[in-house]
Amino acid sequence: MTTPNKTPPGADPNQLKRTGTVREIGSQAVWSLSSCKPGFGVDQLRDDNLETYWQSDGSQPHLVNIQFRRKTTVKALCIYADYKSDESYTPSKISVRVGNNFHNLQEIRQLELVEPSGWLHVPLTDAHKKPIRTFMIQIAVLANHQNGRDTHMRQIKVFTPVEESSIGRFPRCTTIDFMMHRFIR
Repeated sequence: MTTPNKTPPGADPNQLKRTGTVREIGSQAVWSLSSCKPGFGVDQLRDDNLETYWQSDGSQPHLVNIQFRRKTTVKALCIYADYKSDESYTPSKISVRVGNNFHNLQEIRQLELVEPSGWLHVPLTDAHKKPIRTFMIQIAVLANHQNGRDTHMRQIKVFTPVEESSIGRFPRCTTIDFMMHRFIR
């Protein structure tokens, strides 16, 4: 069981992006949920608004499924949780699973959250501290604070590392992009 890295109050994943070492790739995935109340689904989970949220509507575990069209390198998840606003709807135990599809998911992290407030940074690395490569990520809410039934998640971000080359940092480039850069310099 691990505890996610907490950011200082007010810190957000955009600070990670500004370092130039990662980029957010959630828009490249297909997102699905085990359940949701009408008007509290994937759109609210991904709208960059900390006032909106996904609300589950059913029995636990509550699932967020993130599926990529091709095997994708993922370095970290960032999850926004706010116990003060959500109380018994706030997750207290989360499992992060990865795999090729629903049938071969393997748990790589289990998190215990104690009244979280702010962004939780969850590294997704293998035993050698390298970012994982996967087709699918599943976030399972196993328990809520105060034995709450349904859950709230306010935002989830997915980050991949930006690859480095011998002439500087580039997002994943094609050979043509690389050659064009050499001519422009």
